[in-house]
Amino acid sequence: MSQLPPEAFARHDETPDRAFYSQPRFVTHIDERAIAAVTQLYREFFPPGGAIFDLMSSWVSHLPPDVKYSRVAGVGMNKQELARNPRLDRYYVQDLNQEPELPFDDGEFDGAGICVSIQYLTQPVQVLREVGRVLSPGAPLVITFSNRCFPTKAVAVWQALDDEGHSLLVERYLMDAGNWRDIGRLNRTPRGGGDPLHAVVGRSTGHAAESR
Repeated sequence: MSQLPPEAFARHDETPDRAFYSQPRFVTHIDERAIAAVTQLYREFFPPGGAIFDLMSSWVSHLPPDVKYSRVAGVGMNKQELARNPRLDRYYVQDLNQEPELPFDDGEFDGAGICVSIQYLTQPVQVLREVGRVLSPGAPLVITFSNRCFPTKAVAVWQALDDEGHSLLVERYLMDAGNWRDIGRLNRTPRGGGDPLHAVVGRSTGHAAESR
């Protein structure tokens, strides 16, 4: 599969992301019904008692409140947001667009989530390859997204596509990463209106794929 050209990942605002995210935003970026759909996906795919990785995290993780996990680690852009998140046992402030390598060992986690943030990655294949590395064999990654974004920071290819196109794009990211299997697209938009909610789910092959 041919690689997307560099201009696909251009953004209107190319100033450093650390400056953009320096002020905390204690808000949610999708409505309550879409959040409930995210939580239900996590309930379905993340094993109770497992170690969970919340990538591109903030002050909430949308994990099922009644499910206990052995630990939850988060990587995000704003320290104040991460510090307020009650589900995180440990967190790291990291700009994945500058540092796609993750500070974890191979196979550390039993599940991972990226919630309404995949559209901001300028090196998504590299980041998703790293996520596959830090998950145990067969562990799921749940990537959720809606039709909302910060338009100045979302990459060009994302803004050029509709909901179906977004799902196909994220599926392609995982295929290009090379260490994912059982990749599937899901439409979990709540009935009766509100924000749409789509997901792409894959399972790690349990190894680090070679760069392409």
